[in-house]
Amino acid sequence: MPPLLDVQGLTKQFGGLIAADDVTFHITQGETIGLIGPNGAGKTTLFNCITGLLRPNRGEIRVGRETTESLVGLSPDQIVQCGIARTFQNIRLFANTTVLDNVLVGTYLRTHAGLWSAMLLTGEARREERWAREHVMGLLKFAGLSDRAEEMAGSLPFGLQRRLEIVRALATDPTLLLLDEPAAGLNPVEKQQLLQLIAQLKTQGLTILLIEHDMQVVMPISDRVIVLDYGKKIADGSPETVQKDPTVIEAYLGTPQAMP
Repeated sequence: MPPLLDVQGLTKQFGGLIAADDVTFHITQGETIGLIGPNGAGKTTLFNCITGLLRPNRGEIRVGRETTESLVGLSPDQIVQCGIARTFQNIRLFANTTVLDNVLVGTYLRTHAGLWSAMLLTGEARREERWAREHVMGLLKFAGLSDRAEEMAGSLPFGLQRRLEIVRALATDPTLLLLDEPAAGLNPVEKQQLLQLIAQLKTQGLTILLIEHDMQVVMPISDRVIVLDYGKKIADGSPETVQKDPTVIEAYLGTPQAMP
C-alpha cells in the first residue's frame, strides 16, 4: 500500500544545531505511529516541518496515496487543506469563546461560501452554517463534550480542554492527525479517557502520528514507534521491538537497562 505520508531525508538546522538530521520514514493510511525520544531529540521540530510552521533545509515531505503533493513551502492553512491537522503541547484554545465556536473555527476551511455570501446571509451561507453546527455538535457528542457546548473553553477542566483541542482539529476533516504530547498534564483517569478516544479514532480509520513521553500511553496505542535522538532516527518498529532495542534504551537511560 502506498504511504499516506512520506518523509525523505528531512533536515532542519538552527545555526550550528541540527534539530532534524536526515530523517526518513513513512506512514500508511490507518496506522497510529508513536514518535518518541528524549527531550531535545527533534520531535516537535519534525511536527513543525510537516505542518508548515518551519521549512526544512533539505528533504521532502509528501502526502497522498494515488496523487501525492509536496508539503515543503506550503503555508499551515494550505497543509490543513491537504488533510493534515495538529494539536499543540501547549493548549491553544480561544479561552473566552464557547466550546462550540472553538470547534466551528475548524470547519471554515471546508466551507465554500465567500465573504459576501456570509455577510449577506445568502441561502448558501445559511446552509453551510447549519451544516457546520450539526457537524460540530456531532463531534462534540462523539468526544463527550456536547453538554458543554455553550460554556467558555477556558472554564473547562484541563483534561477536557485537551479533548476540545483534538475535536477542533477533527473539525477540519483530516486524513492525518498529529498530536503533540496529548497526555501532558493529565491525571491517570484522564489518560485512560484519552486512550479510549484515540482508540475510537483508530477504529474509524483515521491515521495518527503522536509525540508522547508517557510510555504507558504511547506503547499500547501505537502500531509502530519511531525513535529520535539528537535529531536522528535510531529506531522504527513495533512497540515490543523498540522497547527491547539497546540503542533506544541507551538513548533514554544512558546505560543498557530496561526502559521504564
